[in-house]
Amino acid sequence: MNRSTAVTAGLHFIGWALFYSIILFFIANGNPDGSGSAVDVFARPVLFFFIHFPTIFYCNRFVLIPCLFEQKRYLLYALVFVALLLLMFWLKPFDAVMSLAREGHKGPPQQMTEQDFFKDRPEMPGPMRGESHFDIMSIILFLLVWLLSSAMFIFRQWRLTEQRALQAEAEKANAELSFLKAQVNPHFLFNTLNNIYSLAVSKSEHTADSIMKLSNIMRYITDDAREDKVDLQQEVDCIRDYIDLQQLRLGKNAQVMFTANGELQWKKIPPLLLMTFVENTFKYGVSNHEPSPIVIRIDASEKELHFETMNKLYEKKTQLERSGIGQQNALKRLQHMYPSKHTISIDSNGGFYTVKLSLQA
Repeated sequence: MNRSTAVTAGLHFIGWALFYSIILFFIANGNPDGSGSAVDVFARPVLFFFIHFPTIFYCNRFVLIPCLFEQKRYLLYALVFVALLLLMFWLKPFDAVMSLAREGHKGPPQQMTEQDFFKDRPEMPGPMRGESHFDIMSIILFLLVWLLSSAMFIFRQWRLTEQRALQAEAEKANAELSFLKAQVNPHFLFNTLNNIYSLAVSKSEHTADSIMKLSNIMRYITDDAREDKVDLQQEVDCIRDYIDLQQLRLGKNAQVMFTANGELQWKKIPPLLLMTFVENTFKYGVSNHEPSPIVIRIDASEKELHFETMNKLYEKKTQLERSGIGQQNALKRLQHMYPSKHTISIDSNGGFYTVKLSLQA
């Protein structure tokens, strides 16, 4: 157990101790005549009372909210809440402890005279007469414990979200720097500009288009990528321009099949996330001596985004080398920005290096 867990457990213990101390003090001093009465803390109603509310608290905190509410099963969560509320109304744990305290307050039976027998007697409270009694305190305590456990869960989730946002911001900055240093490196720029120069000398009709594509990539990296999320269409446009410039540099050796289908306009993703994996296919999946097939697929629906890259493996490229700083950075960003909402598989079997990524909305 680390220090943080020990501190949390200690605070919970102190909280429950104060909670029950206040309630037992109220019970022990809650007689109508203002006198006190002893309560046997080992009596069955008291032990049940002690166990009941912590069980509700931790069951809601660690089971019901994560398994039902967070999974958007709101109706089932509400039904469980109502069922537990009705169970509380039926069990009446607070009233059971109060009845035990009243019985202890009555003391041993006394000798009764004939005059006392015929006196008018005041009516005893409802529970002592066996009448149906609404245990309002049990309901109040139940709602208090339920709301407190929900509030603690919400607060913890808020803190985790804040931490993830800060980490994601740092990872984003690292991704931008990594991309500028490694992905769009001077070697790539030099080759691209050299090819564009050759097009200009030959007065090719593709010269202006190539310059525009390089400009679009640099603008996306330096300006648009500063946002937390961008339109998927922007990332796709950058990937398409990048592929075109790579094919201009590599010629016929790079046999690229790129497809992007679905709802690209309205979906948002972290900038440069997919671009990192695309760059890896060209960085490690292209040979100067033989054709190099590369497959890049993007399929976006309303609730999910599917992304896949596949390139041929070459013996001179080690697995460690293929992972690269950029890809490791992308995996960290996925953990921070899509916790429990993404799946990724990286496979190097069959002579091909394949990455499959799925993101949930």
